[in-house]
Amino acid sequence: MDEAQEKEFKKQIVTIKLELVERMQQGHTETVQLDQSRVGRLSRMDALQGQQMALEAQRRNEQKIMALDGALRRMEAGDFGYCFVCGDEIPLPRLQVDPTVTRCINCTNVDPEN
Repeated sequence: MDEAQEKEFKKQIVTIKLELVERMQQGHTETVQLDQSRVGRLSRMDALQGQQMALEAQRRNEQKIMALDGALRRMEAGDFGYCFVCGDEIPLPRLQVDPTVTRCINCTNVDPEN
C-alpha cells in the first residue's frame, strides 16, 4: 500500500469515528419513567424496549470506535493492511469495505479449533 492510499484510509477512518462520536453524543438515552399512574403498561414496555435498543446501538458504536482506534494505531505502527494471523497483505477492496479488518479472507475463514 502506498502513502497516498494510507492517507485516504486514515481520512476515512477519522471521518467515520467523528460521525460515530457525534451520533453517540446526540443519542444519549435517558432513564425511562416507570410512574404507573402516568403511563400505561404498553407505553412503558415500548419505552423500555426503545431504551434497550438505544443502549445496544451505543454499545455497537463504542465497539466500532475501538476498532477504528485500533486501525489508527496499526497505521502508526506500520502494520495497517497486513493480516494478524499470516502476515500477508489484506487486499485493498477488502479494506475499502471495512478499514478495521485485521485478517485476510483466508484467515477469516479458518476454523479456530483447527
